[in-house]
Amino acid sequence: MAKVLVTGATGFIGNYVVQQLLYNNHQVIATSSNEEKAKTFDWFGHVAFIPLNLENFDNSVDYFQFFNSPDVIIHLAWQGLPNYTSLFHFENNLPRDYAFLKNLITHGAKDITITGTCFEYGMKQGLLTEDMLSAPANPYALAKDTLRKFLLELQKKQPFNLKWIRLFYMYGKGQNENSLFSQLDRALANGETVFNMSGGEQVRDYLPVTKVAENITIIATQNNVQGIINCCSNMPITVKKLIQDYLKNSNQQISLNLGFYPYADYEPMAFWGDDTKLKIILNNEQCVN
Repeated sequence: MAKVLVTGATGFIGNYVVQQLLYNNHQVIATSSNEEKAKTFDWFGHVAFIPLNLENFDNSVDYFQFFNSPDVIIHLAWQGLPNYTSLFHFENNLPRDYAFLKNLITHGAKDITITGTCFEYGMKQGLLTEDMLSAPANPYALAKDTLRKFLLELQKKQPFNLKWIRLFYMYGKGQNENSLFSQLDRALANGETVFNMSGGEQVRDYLPVTKVAENITIIATQNNVQGIINCCSNMPITVKKLIQDYLKNSNQQISLNLGFYPYADYEPMAFWGDDTKLKIILNNEQCVN
């Protein structure tokens, strides 16, 4: 089993990735800036937790040794979400994250998995495949896509395995309080009779966060498939239908006030991911086991 470093371990996805890695019997080194939050998770006593705030990044430090020379690195840390339109994504996060990753690589890291975003595809409609040219249309996507391109150039000078996971949409316990499902759960818990939302006709690609974490773990710990990999369902669904199904499956009722909020202008109306590469990886994993 591998020794795996997970950055952003106390985030929404990070918590589930750490759990999945432990379930798969990997040795986990977890890091984030919030050690107090880390202590609230069941996994805290089963990992080597090494706190680090990337705002305090110091390039004179050998971070590969600092994190006990991990075999695999899963880089989930990224500040400021879900604010996709702020300039800090490429003014602050991009240079800092690149410097951190370059430090790890130049000191010995050979296997890096990073979460990107479906927003890197830009305003394209329909089925999104990994061979499409990126065309980011918001600061968050621009920063992520640029980080990937920086690392591809670094890879020419300093060879390492790079798996770039483009995340689509997800839901689950612990999600940001401003997310759609968190707002819906809060409204239901408060006994509200009406839930304000958009028109709900936008078509998206959703996975439960537990499945996302499982996919990330499998992708990161294999090397048969590298490069850009969509983490998606390839099962397009309207947001309205998704909410209606959620209410039905949880045996709850609330009136949907459709059209209360406008549609976001930083994403297309209808898009979903091609999961062909993901299925190859998952099928290979099943064959191995």
